[in-house]
Amino acid sequence: MNHVHDHTITDHTVIDRTPAGAAALLRALHVPGDPLVLVNAWDVASAREVVAAGGRAVGTSSAAIASSLGESDDNTMPVALAFGAIERIASAVPVPVTADVEAGYDLGARELVDALLAAGAVGCNLEDSDHRRPGALVDAEVMATRLAGVRAAAREAGVDIVVNARIDALVRLDGDRSAALAEVVRRGRRYAEAGADCVFPIGVGDPATAQQLVDQLDVPVNVGLAPGVVVAQMAAVGASRVSVGPTFQRRAMADLRQRAGELLTPARPSHGRRG
Repeated sequence: MNHVHDHTITDHTVIDRTPAGAAALLRALHVPGDPLVLVNAWDVASAREVVAAGGRAVGTSSAAIASSLGESDDNTMPVALAFGAIERIASAVPVPVTADVEAGYDLGARELVDALLAAGAVGCNLEDSDHRRPGALVDAEVMATRLAGVRAAAREAGVDIVVNARIDALVRLDGDRSAALAEVVRRGRRYAEAGADCVFPIGVGDPATAQQLVDQLDVPVNVGLAPGVVVAQMAAVGASRVSVGPTFQRRAMADLRQRAGELLTPARPSHGRRG
């Protein structure tokens, strides 16, 4: 049977529901100046709310998923738990899903791609923090080789998944911020050469820094949002992707704690004991 590939969206629904079509759509949504906005989800309920609000794709947050499962966000989450959550989300929404898989849980490139596709994800975040040496970064060439391996494995699998390479230099390298930004640029260029579709310098949430990186990197740039910064400001400086990570899950949990506390704290009577 011949399939007609239509990558348009009607009411936020993927028309071409093949994995290859969903990956192509996800990649096409990365537009400088008209960024893909990802309100990161952590379970089926949150993912469905994001889609209902108009989300054109769903990105998962490893930190939020780990929190919801009582696990640590340090690349040690059991693979079955991590990809089980991703699979439940991907099976519940009609838009492309890109999964935050930390540093890949020590899976080889082919194993990682197979796990992503089996879970229904057509994109992933991979970070360059070295979880075996807390506070350090993986060597840039080692990370580039990793990214190239994932790209090759995806193409071999027939689904050219969207690879978002997270660069952690700003949060791992102490000292001179300008030196850390220079390292972001160096790594971003190398990761793009290795096959990354997008780079995500974590810790960038202000328009000035975002514009500086967009101007220096010939690859789509994923940014966050600092307090008070809105998507339109990041669009104006050429960002291709905006994500919030675990922010909304943490706000929801804080709201839950406050509301639970209000209900569970015994009310003190204003008058003496009755009867």
